[in-house]
Amino acid sequence: MTVIAQDTVATFHYTLTNEQGEVLDKSNTEPLAYLHGHGNIIPGLEAELLGKKVGDKFTATIAPEDAYGEYMAEAVQEVPRVNFQGVDNIQVGMQFQTQTEDGHVMLVTVKDVTDDVVIVDANHPLAGVTLTFDVEIMDVRPATDEELAHGHAHGAGGHHHH
Repeated sequence: MTVIAQDTVATFHYTLTNEQGEVLDKSNTEPLAYLHGHGNIIPGLEAELLGKKVGDKFTATIAPEDAYGEYMAEAVQEVPRVNFQGVDNIQVGMQFQTQTEDGHVMLVTVKDVTDDVVIVDANHPLAGVTLTFDVEIMDVRPATDEELAHGHAHGAGGHHHH
């Protein structure tokens, strides 16, 4: 029986909750497939999945530093409203892609809007949140050469190329 290890593709169902027990995300009809050891999922969950096999069910609680990072106040910035030309109706909760000086694409979430400035938060929406995953392992198999070359799982539940 194959266990989850470097360069295996694992498929699992999960329910993700926060410390208040609210469901943040879940696999619905189709489980999630990922290529282990390639940074496709958060480090804390990948560590918990290591060595598991088909049929295993477990609960993993992941601290922010092993998930989406601590919440950083300095990631919240005021941006002049004029920078949002062409967007008439900016609302709290909207997300925009922006480029950093070194060319990285970053997602920011609007926290507040005034006539002159838009306050945006570049933290991941789950930064600073302790996450709990209820997991059931559905399938584990060796990765194909193509998956290893691409660095992610293909097929059902994985990455689809178009």
